[in-house]
Amino acid sequence: MSGTFVGMPAFPPPTHPAFPEAAHDAVNNPTLRGNLRHATHTIRAKRAVAVAELDDWAALREAGKQIKDHTLRHLDRYLVQLEESVTAAGGIVHWAADADEANRIVTDLVKMTGEREVVKVKSMATQEIGLNEALEAEGIHAYETDLAELIVQLGKDRPSHILVPAIHRNRGEIRDIFAREMAEWGRPAPEGLTDTPAELAEAARLHLREKFLRAKVGISGANFMVAETGTLMVVESEGNGRMCLTLPETLISVVGIEKIVPTWQDLEVFLQTLPRSSTAERMNPYTSMWTGTRDGGAGEADGPQTFHLVLIDNGRTDTLADEVGRQALRCIRCSACLNVCPVYERAGGHAYGSVYPGPIGAILSPQLRGTASEIDASLPYASSLCGACYEVCPVAIDIPEVLVHLRERIAEGGQVTREGNKVVLKPAKGHAAERAAMRAARWAFSHPGALRTGQRLASRTRRFHPRSLPGPGKAWSGTRDLPAVPAEPFRDWWQRTHGGNTDKGAAK
Repeated sequence: MSGTFVGMPAFPPPTHPAFPEAAHDAVNNPTLRGNLRHATHTIRAKRAVAVAELDDWAALREAGKQIKDHTLRHLDRYLVQLEESVTAAGGIVHWAADADEANRIVTDLVKMTGEREVVKVKSMATQEIGLNEALEAEGIHAYETDLAELIVQLGKDRPSHILVPAIHRNRGEIRDIFAREMAEWGRPAPEGLTDTPAELAEAARLHLREKFLRAKVGISGANFMVAETGTLMVVESEGNGRMCLTLPETLISVVGIEKIVPTWQDLEVFLQTLPRSSTAERMNPYTSMWTGTRDGGAGEADGPQTFHLVLIDNGRTDTLADEVGRQALRCIRCSACLNVCPVYERAGGHAYGSVYPGPIGAILSPQLRGTASEIDASLPYASSLCGACYEVCPVAIDIPEVLVHLRERIAEGGQVTREGNKVVLKPAKGHAAERAAMRAARWAFSHPGALRTGQRLASRTRRFHPRSLPGPGKAWSGTRDLPAVPAEPFRDWWQRTHGGNTDKGAAK
């Protein structure tokens, strides 16, 4: 390999407030909640129909899981194979251990071309590392070309959804953003622009077309990388990706190391599950693939003259070391888990303090960044553990399992891998009552006599029980009804009705 990831730090934790605090304003914003409710319900209803068309959906889901797990187990071998394949096709591979290194590599590559502007096809990896801000600091302007990303950029906003970054905006808000901001970034919005989808799309097309035709440098992400051929793939719905990938003379692709698959044949599974889970389509409108440069031996008439692949770790190998948490690296960024999550639907994506919102963000961000910050320590609790996210995941990531695993890590501490080294985390502050309650429960369940006495006492005093918990428990019971205590413990009822007989025939 050209570089190494071991011992290098992941990107620093944010100063974003904890999830409950960040979500407070969103929950009380009726416009935001209306936008989210309409969009998520529409997408998930269409997805259910698209998935139901396939009789072998469960088998495809299992196949995707197995491919991803196999790749992660042998990631070192496939990454070396990928580098060899990309190099043979005329590309240049760079290894970035963290966000700073990745930003430095990309910035230097753009500077080498002498250009001061780049066009980008949607890439969550570049958002993760803050590439746009790093380029801007060096006087290089990065223009987002995905429609939703363009809306976010023009509105000086942040993405709030994996698939639809501007899901929190309605058509009227988008029209106002275009009319107010487009002229500052390039071609202004047409006079008298309305909020009809066709007019908004046409305004974006005209605004972006001049950038596509002028740009000499393109920056992309990738949905998948094929180790055996060095091929990268982007799936999208607008065609902007193809413009970014074929027109610029220099193409720089910034991709997380987990996006790799071993063989071309593996794509067959994901090209069925990804579009149905994300956009509820049978196939993506635009599936763009590229292998090296136009002069890399493929005989292509279009494509970049120079191709750079920047592979980023940024906490991924630390995540890989966690036997439970590593399944988060299977994620193919379909966003299905967001669209069914009751917490995301009410709080929106900004409350998660990460480019990865929703259930997948609640397990991925704390692993990539660690749990030292308030927001990352609170994310595993941003869930009702209803399990809807696991049911719709096309690669069977058991998100509730990982959430509980991370909650245990935060409350109890323990050994984790950080920057390639084994370290022991101390229990997080604010969980003393939780730890005490768990210790008390463990003691009670291991002493049957004490448990029986406690159950009887609770039943006999149930008329005096409060409707809400005091002290730290007040926040929990403020939005939930305390379960009613039965008039008689189950053990006493069983003893009275069956004499304690455990025979199967005793209940007849």
